[in-house]
Amino acid sequence: MIRNKGALVTSIILLGICMCLFFPFPNYQMVNARVSFMSFPILTDEGYVLLGLLGSALFILALIFLVKGLKKFHLLSMGVVLITFALLPILLMTIYQETFARGIMAISYTENGECQFDVVSKDVLQGECHLELQNRSNEAVSFELEFLDDHLTDNGQRIASLMNVAGPYYVKIEPNRKKFIHIKELLDLSDVPNHIQGGGSSFIHIKIIDGETARIL
Repeated sequence: MIRNKGALVTSIILLGICMCLFFPFPNYQMVNARVSFMSFPILTDEGYVLLGLLGSALFILALIFLVKGLKKFHLLSMGVVLITFALLPILLMTIYQETFARGIMAISYTENGECQFDVVSKDVLQGECHLELQNRSNEAVSFELEFLDDHLTDNGQRIASLMNVAGPYYVKIEPNRKKFIHIKELLDLSDVPNHIQGGGSSFIHIKIIDGETARIL
């Protein structure tokens, strides 16, 4: 089955490097990504991501070496690699959080959150957000929560981050518990230029902060 052992080993090494480049812990790496490939952000609001381009090239090169290293089952092998590359980081992250992680390192995002903004008056919106977080450790964890935008809209308007106008928000999650978080606030946006006039945002991202330590989920 193995045609070229050196090519196969090279493929495994390159895949390991690719996984380390943008490992989704402690921070989610795809915030602000407009264009992505696998787990690599290619284009963000700031422009092209050279490391993401490098990771994409290495990943493709790893697949080429994989095909060269095997005599047959090329498509099956590439399918296994793609699934493993997608699932293994999540598995490793979960194992770490449920064993050694403490504080905000043990917090995971269990449901994709969403925010809705309704117009109250010219410069006042009612913002309402829902999300669910899980504390995987055996100790209670407290932290400050901020809302982030994936990327600004084409005309530069903020969406989810508008909730920070009424912040900061403080959250405490008991040991080994999930917590559904519902935040509803009136947002005075008179000092926020070019704000949205209502609408919603799903798959929102957040920053959790504990002293000098912060994570993006």
